[in-house]
Amino acid sequence: MTSVRIPAGWPATEEQARAVQDELRERVVLDEAGPPPGTGRVTGVDVAYDDERDLVVAAAVVLDAASLTVVAEATAVGQVSFPYVPGLLAFREIPTVLAALDALPCAPGLVVCDGYGRAHPRRFGLASHLGVLTGLPTIGVAKNPFTFSYAEPAALRGRSSPLLAHGPTGEEEVGRALRTRDGVKPVFVSVGHRVGLDNACAHTLALTPEYRLPESTRLADSLCRRALKEATP
Repeated sequence: MTSVRIPAGWPATEEQARAVQDELRERVVLDEAGPPPGTGRVTGVDVAYDDERDLVVAAAVVLDAASLTVVAEATAVGQVSFPYVPGLLAFREIPTVLAALDALPCAPGLVVCDGYGRAHPRRFGLASHLGVLTGLPTIGVAKNPFTFSYAEPAALRGRSSPLLAHGPTGEEEVGRALRTRDGVKPVFVSVGHRVGLDNACAHTLALTPEYRLPESTRLADSLCRRALKEATP
């Protein structure tokens, strides 16, 4: 397991963090389709916290995109690098997630985050932030719709409906509510960086042959929880 220090110059206030978001958001690439589903590698990333010790553990699990077998995995542990502020959670997690990705013995391919990309109040969630910093194609697959609205998609697997932000200029589609299992609550897919929304949904379906959540997310969640137990005896 890799140990991580908080980077020098890391934002310490909400104002500083929002200024970083504003700067990096301009670098998000939205006009690339991204890798085809079922090809290359797909990497899931997730984190777990020990609030008493102020620790965060990140896990990265690389899958073969065609077979969904595990190719490689890595973990990292570090101090929580930012206070809990809704909309700024990436600043708590990014240094440790980057360290886990850097510790992988192979290229990660598409990175799937347990969270948001464009489906974020400032249109710059963890998936977008991570994509800009690494240059990797990234998507977010979240368990809930955050602050956005949607109509229930049809009950069959593969059906979707727009995830909508409502603003002074009207509605904006920031992601999709996607049904990955018949009759089961949808997941909420959004673009991070260098992937189109249609392709992000197709990847999510390819990663959910049996369960509601992508295999990448399930495996990374399990690994980071195990690693947290090892890091906090």
